[in-house]
Amino acid sequence: MTAFQIAAAQVPALPMGTDLAVFEEQALAILRRAPGANLLAFPEIHLFGPTVDDADARRDELLRGAVDLDGPMVAGLRAIAARLGVWLVPGTLVERGPDDTVLNTAIVLAPDGTVAGAYRKVFPWRPYEPYRPGDAFTVVDIPGHCRLGLSICYDAWFPEVTRHLAWYGADVVLNLVRTTSDDRAQELVLARANAIVNQVFMVSVNCAGPEGRGRSIVTGPEGEVLAESPGAHDDLLVVDLDLDRIEYTRTIGTAGVNRVWSQFRPDDAPIPLPLYAGRIDPATWQPSFQHPGDVAPSESEPLR
Repeated sequence: MTAFQIAAAQVPALPMGTDLAVFEEQALAILRRAPGANLLAFPEIHLFGPTVDDADARRDELLRGAVDLDGPMVAGLRAIAARLGVWLVPGTLVERGPDDTVLNTAIVLAPDGTVAGAYRKVFPWRPYEPYRPGDAFTVVDIPGHCRLGLSICYDAWFPEVTRHLAWYGADVVLNLVRTTSDDRAQELVLARANAIVNQVFMVSVNCAGPEGRGRSIVTGPEGEVLAESPGAHDDLLVVDLDLDRIEYTRTIGTAGVNRVWSQFRPDDAPIPLPLYAGRIDPATWQPSFQHPGDVAPSESEPLR
């Protein structure tokens, strides 16, 4: 493990239809402020900001503006990532789904412009969002640095998401957010709590005002606040993540005592989980990237 610098851009969404050249200039300006960044991340729906106020009209706008992951918009973003030479998460995209539906999809672009992974939001914010849920969790290997887990906004309210990302071996969970409502204070608690109970870094990057509530936050694997934006103004959080802290925390324990990933012994009986029609099996509790019989999430089939 080595230090990994992430630049989380708390900025307003660009209106849907904005030329990608505007986004590239925005990214370049940010990287001039953070020239050592390994990864640059933008908030949820950054390139699909609303141009209408009415909810029904907004849904129609999203349907009309939805894109395919093999279409020209993603091709343009791939070229931008290659020119920037960094890992790039350009917010989330409104992806065209089956049967006149849309999905809220995050992509991770490698410095050579390849799509390293895609994640479709599993828990859309109902009843307010029109998105069809995704059906798989995603982690992305960033060679020489870390495994990055992806979650989108309301996913943070469901502990199953971050727990599975950590189980798949994520060191850093990137939560892309577009919170315009009064619950951002609770989300800050959730960011720290998800970090604590899974012993991972959490990066929660929200959009700025006037629509977004801001207050982006980066926490360490013991829930310590490494950086936080105090308000809703445009801001940039640049943080060097000491990834050795993951192994240290899991070995020594949070606050030197709690080792949640070492909870079970081989001879412990499985614990039924009736809610999920499943169980916790001590034989498979320890986190790793890929467990026997599993498909790595970043290689799972697209939802079509």
